[in-house]
Amino acid sequence: MIPAPVGVVGASGYSGAVLVSLLARHPGARLVFATSDKRAGERVSDVTGADTGELRFSPNGSALELAAGCDVALLATSAEVSLDLAPRLLAANKRVVDLSGAFRLRDAAEYPRWYRLEHRHPELLAEAHYGCFEIAGPPPAGARLVANPGCYPTAALLSVAPLLSAGLAEPRGVVVDAKSGVTGAGRQAKEEYSLAEAAGDLRAYKLLSHQHTPEIEQRAGAKITFTAHLLPIRRGILTTSYLRPRGGATTDAVMGALERAYEGSPFVRVMPPERVRITGVAGTNQAHVGAVADADVVVVTCAIDNLVKGAAGQAVENLNLLLGLPRETGLLGLPRFAP
Repeated sequence: MIPAPVGVVGASGYSGAVLVSLLARHPGARLVFATSDKRAGERVSDVTGADTGELRFSPNGSALELAAGCDVALLATSAEVSLDLAPRLLAANKRVVDLSGAFRLRDAAEYPRWYRLEHRHPELLAEAHYGCFEIAGPPPAGARLVANPGCYPTAALLSVAPLLSAGLAEPRGVVVDAKSGVTGAGRQAKEEYSLAEAAGDLRAYKLLSHQHTPEIEQRAGAKITFTAHLLPIRRGILTTSYLRPRGGATTDAVMGALERAYEGSPFVRVMPPERVRITGVAGTNQAHVGAVADADVVVVTCAIDNLVKGAAGQAVENLNLLLGLPRETGLLGLPRFAP
């Protein structure tokens, strides 16, 4: 296998640093550049701990030039930066995996409300492949742009989508209660993410205004009430979702729907819902899901690592698919650790 040259833009944030670490051990990809304005000039290995030799961070402004020597560019950037850079990379005949929300929604008119920006490239929303393999399948042949899913939507969709598709739950009145470690907010020095503020506390945020809401609704084909909470841990997401049952929605039926959806999956494991926990998946590209049901409600839980299956690991899945490699390449055997 001749490793494909790839680059990471925004490589010193939490998701970008995990992406660098995964690529450093990947047998089918070779990291040839990594950018960061904050860390420009520093050795990538000193910041991320990854075995990247003497590779040093370059400024973000050099990304387009550096990408000339790459097959695929991975953007661990804000939606605003990705919206500017991705079209230019595509125009230079580069393939792009974008970890931001810039290309996740189908309708450009949704962006002012949810992302506070005007979307200048609606034609790319139609082209972008939504990169949750378990929900949307592989990118089509010749795909140039993959919109890597959000961390919360990944956990939410892996939970509720199979039950909705199987007709075991109503597509209205779905409630997704989600809790994430502080790395889900990215590497930022805000008071509310400091140890003194977050430790020993739990709070909801962005009530009825979280940008992941329309992403979940689009891909689930359902009306969702989504609430995010900040956990006083470093990483991991646990979602507990509540759905109105349709006829036949017993515990055996909902567990059976999950098992059929993920049969043979290298990354999704179905188990009793009370065994689903963050410590079971932290550090890995795994998702654990489980469900119960009675005559009144279906309850389904899901746990993922927000930085791996919720971001960098899923981006590597999409990179593998663009390169024609098995989806699990470079992602099996990741060590599990407590958050």
